[in-house]
Amino acid sequence: MRTIAIVNQKGGCGKTTVSINLASALAMAGQRVLLVDMDPQSHCAVGLAVPEEQIEQSIYDVLISTSRNEPIKLTEILWQISDRLELAPASLDLSAFEQQMAGIIERECCLKDALNVIESDYDYTVIDCPPAVSLLTFNALRAATDVIVPVETGYFALHGLSRQLETLSILCRRHSQQVDVRVLASMYDIRTKMAREILAELRSHFADKMFRTVVCFNTKIKEASSFGQPISEYDPASRGNTDFSSLAEEVLGSHARQERHGFVNTLADQLESISATADELLQSSKPPVELELAPQTDELHLALPVEEFTTAEEAPDILPGESEAAAETPKTLDTAAKLSEYYGVNQVKDAVVFVTLYPRAGTVQVAGDFNNWQPEKAPMLKVGDSGVWQTEMNLSPGRYRYRLVVDGQWQQDPYNELTELNPFGGFNSVIEVK
Repeated sequence: MRTIAIVNQKGGCGKTTVSINLASALAMAGQRVLLVDMDPQSHCAVGLAVPEEQIEQSIYDVLISTSRNEPIKLTEILWQISDRLELAPASLDLSAFEQQMAGIIERECCLKDALNVIESDYDYTVIDCPPAVSLLTFNALRAATDVIVPVETGYFALHGLSRQLETLSILCRRHSQQVDVRVLASMYDIRTKMAREILAELRSHFADKMFRTVVCFNTKIKEASSFGQPISEYDPASRGNTDFSSLAEEVLGSHARQERHGFVNTLADQLESISATADELLQSSKPPVELELAPQTDELHLALPVEEFTTAEEAPDILPGESEAAAETPKTLDTAAKLSEYYGVNQVKDAVVFVTLYPRAGTVQVAGDFNNWQPEKAPMLKVGDSGVWQTEMNLSPGRYRYRLVVDGQWQQDPYNELTELNPFGGFNSVIEVK
């Protein structure tokens, strides 16, 4: 059994999206796959429509069971997602794992020991790691035969990448298990010149440490997550499904590549090598595109350092996730296109801007503790015919909880990874205003 840990301590780089859709693509390719969620936010369950209130036991119970002399088998907590895909869900209890295991010998091997028991039952295990270097992440690394580092093709994703990998390298130095570490370019938007330049630099610097497949920015993937489905089920004809199918093929082919060329080094050595490369790459990258408010109109716009498409020939015929009908319109970065790069919630000067994508929705509202959870007080406005919705608010500094209300249905913001458990067993999205 090969065990793939999806690792990056930076949030928002698409770890959960990669984990869910890679696991699904491997299952569609005929492999027996186990998806393990090691993130206390439990986003894998949310992204696969597993009812949170029905999860009685999670991976947390398995990990701590041996230390309590009450062993729980991994098979006792699994949820069947499809014929060849099962999920070991997470829970908020995972947040206390490190504290609960303080002083326990070999506590970094809990997950490895649990997977060893069922290794003959699966061909692949995919582990979604939390956005932090912690005992949970270290458990995933100790169990891994492969590590995938998703890197968003944006300036802030590169900034600090070397420090993250250096920290992981230090953690793994005392263990020399053999692994294959590779970088995956994710959330790539061909429309932006910066993304194209960063992708070219990634390929130039990382060479054989990087997947050929690039996971493009695709609205269908976001929609699939909000409906609790992998992209292979939600829209098999989409560009997103093509990307993850291609990634699965590379993963399946990499085992033979390792056997032929002996491309297996220690995890620490590979992380140090990638870390040094990231340092070099960061030096050559440009400052980020800034999101700001136009002084005269108060409309959201981008301060671009250069023109995105200087000629009509330079623009692609059909952008990722775009329909042929939409492709017939002129290739200009209008307000809707610019907003689409910033789904979620962003603080722009003194305003907090909410942007989301619901092409089929009739109404979208925001309800939170800042408006007494009354959605009618914060309707979102639809931007053109693109399916993008936005609103902005002036909020005092502090931590706020909110949910989106889409055609009367309450749900967490699919574009905001910062969440916390609410009293009803679901999750509220969270924004911290500075």
